[in-house]
Amino acid sequence: MEHFVTFDNVCKYYQMGENRIAAADHVTFHIEKGEFCIIVGPSGAGKTTVLNMLGGMDTCDEGHIWLDGKEVSAYNQRQLTEYRRYDVGFVFQFYNLVQNLTALENVELASEICREHLDARETLREVGLEERMGNFPAQLSGGEQQRVAIARALAKNPKILLCDEPTGALDYKTGKSVLKLLQDTCRHTGRTVIVITHNQALTAMADRVIRIKSGTVLSSQVNPHPTPVEEIEW
Repeated sequence: MEHFVTFDNVCKYYQMGENRIAAADHVTFHIEKGEFCIIVGPSGAGKTTVLNMLGGMDTCDEGHIWLDGKEVSAYNQRQLTEYRRYDVGFVFQFYNLVQNLTALENVELASEICREHLDARETLREVGLEERMGNFPAQLSGGEQQRVAIARALAKNPKILLCDEPTGALDYKTGKSVLKLLQDTCRHTGRTVIVITHNQALTAMADRVIRIKSGTVLSSQVNPHPTPVEEIEW
């Protein structure tokens, strides 16, 4: 059976003086369509490197990366640009909103570059920001800004949503609400969501947990009974 996401013996090397460092060392795993997947590991484990390669922001030196039947690792630069634009939604730790655009305009900005985008207003409503569409980022709380960033990623109607420590800059309660939004998005839309975190407690909410350490995959396990994030304490 063909998996939705496949990493097959993927390596990524960096040169540090005379030493060659393997940020990803023969990484192999797969993720199925519609799964809420958490990639967990300590800082410097290679989690972001894996996410960047899957998102087309970085290339691998060895191995193969597949998404939805297409080999991303074989793409040239022009193909990677199209892939990032149409197929992948990104959510970062620090929101990366355009400060002089309103929440609505930030979401519309993403949909302008996409072919089959979703309605910006409706997407903001779905993340609970119906009353805040006309506000600028500086007028929004951290949690609200991250919701705008999630809406912006979703409005592209991507095949996959990639989230790098999406609650890293948020307080405990707000972080939980953002994770619930991501989990609900996955459940209600069937979209594949991948979240990177160093927080082991969050693995209980995932359909699939991939543990990474020192650039290698320690384990990839399916969780048959994911816990709603509201019930997780850390």
